[in-house]
Amino acid sequence: MKLKPTIAVAAVAALFLAGCATGDQPGTDPTSGSSQTAGGKPGAALTVAKPDGAITTESHNPYLGDSSASKYAYRMLIFEPLAMVNPTGDLGTTPWLAESVEWNDDYTELTVVPRKDVKWSDGKDFTADDIVFSFDMILNGKLNDTGALNYTGATVDGDKITLKFANSKYTAQARVLHHPIVPKHIWENIADPNTDPLTGEGMVVGTGPYVLSNWSTESVTLTANPTYWGGDLVVPEMHYVSYGDNAALTTALVSGEADWAQAFLPQIEASFLAADEHNQFLVSPTAGAATLFMNLQTKPFNNKALREALAWTIDRQAYVDIAREGASEAVWSVTGLGDLLSSEILPEYADQKYSVDLDKAKKILTDAGYTWKDEKLIDPDGEAVSFSISVPAGWSDWNTEQALIAEELNKGLGIEVKVDQPDWGGWDAARQEGTFQAIIHWLEDTGNAYGMYTSTMDPKWIVDDKAQYNFGRFDDPAVTEALNTYANASSDEQRTEALAVIQKSFVENVPVIPLGAHPLLGEFNTRNYVGWPSEEDPYASGDPTQPAIAMILTKLKPAS
Repeated sequence: MKLKPTIAVAAVAALFLAGCATGDQPGTDPTSGSSQTAGGKPGAALTVAKPDGAITTESHNPYLGDSSASKYAYRMLIFEPLAMVNPTGDLGTTPWLAESVEWNDDYTELTVVPRKDVKWSDGKDFTADDIVFSFDMILNGKLNDTGALNYTGATVDGDKITLKFANSKYTAQARVLHHPIVPKHIWENIADPNTDPLTGEGMVVGTGPYVLSNWSTESVTLTANPTYWGGDLVVPEMHYVSYGDNAALTTALVSGEADWAQAFLPQIEASFLAADEHNQFLVSPTAGAATLFMNLQTKPFNNKALREALAWTIDRQAYVDIAREGASEAVWSVTGLGDLLSSEILPEYADQKYSVDLDKAKKILTDAGYTWKDEKLIDPDGEAVSFSISVPAGWSDWNTEQALIAEELNKGLGIEVKVDQPDWGGWDAARQEGTFQAIIHWLEDTGNAYGMYTSTMDPKWIVDDKAQYNFGRFDDPAVTEALNTYANASSDEQRTEALAVIQKSFVENVPVIPLGAHPLLGEFNTRNYVGWPSEEDPYASGDPTQPAIAMILTKLKPAS
């Protein structure tokens, strides 16, 4: 059985980039006016919109999650990674700053060949030393290991660099490969890479397709890097603007003030797609899933029969069609895995899927000692079954799903479901402390089955009695051992053996109920450029906050 993801080890084919832009639609920025391509020909800028409100503090540090570069996501166009891991489509890997990347059998060593003839945006040569330095900052303690890479050092042999790690990175390949590579000649003089905002003159130096041109609290402008190793870029400027909320963002997209965003837009057909035939919306399924977590430690979910009955009652397609307005894919497999991970569904479960089957659900309950009185479900202790399901107020898609589940379970099984919509703080405290009854939550996405199962069955996420995942607090030593084996195995065969233990337990115990793939979303238009990712060609997601934005911009061509 082939386990995802497949890692490309050969050199990536040369990139063929369009070198000219349309000449009749100059792009304008709220502050800068018309833009030019690297070759001097006029072309349309692209404006990326965020719905996060004003971003008032300038910081271009790619390692800081709260820097303006990370919040806007323009760091992805300045600082490049060794390779790009596709979170959708084939889940494959494309070498980027490295000409090739290759893992050893147990994923504790990564051998890379640096791309030749690459220059930093200040004209200095990019070398193997820059790669080693970017990781060695973790080793020498200058840079916090926020990605838990557990990097132990590097060796250089000719044109090959081997990066070594203390434990297997099979389930964390993207975290390693997406580590931003920075110029040694700049960063070796930075006293504290964990705090430096990189706002000094000449500090924002990268190998990426764009360079920083202007920063203000209203917008950020990047211009095409004229010496980019990938060739000329058809989009001459990138603008980043953060709007107050999704409503303002939608207005900007519809009016053409903004071109590109990632957001869940309610009634997107009427609000965005119908406004212009060029407007596009791409839903890119990932290995993660929106999931109903149940508190396994208390009634009513400490009874497996009830969990199993719910799995045969909740309508995943309604979640996709109504709550997500089509922006998802239903997860029906009893293994909890969606279509992207179908290769990791063991043969014995390949054809086993849930459906909405109330007769089956009621038989499971009856066999377990449940009864009905006045059309209400009564548990074996003689108590009416009821529970609350909690999602923060304002999460419109999941708020809708709360109402759907409440209706489905009341009508189908006679269960009273109370809809709870607290603020974020109350919800966060309850999920960590285990004081909830049921919540809807996302999963850790590792690009393989491990993400689903560690998120839902692994005690490692519970520290000092507070949970970061596995909110139901499932605990089975055999499953824990199998999860550790899967993560650290040196072969697909070992992972498959571990998966047999994990998957069997998941199917038998129903610790959670996945609803639908948790996708990456992208709204964009084809007025000026074509070549965007699509359902037919999912080489990347359409989400401009992902590393592959650089890849997308090298593939765009002028619209005819």
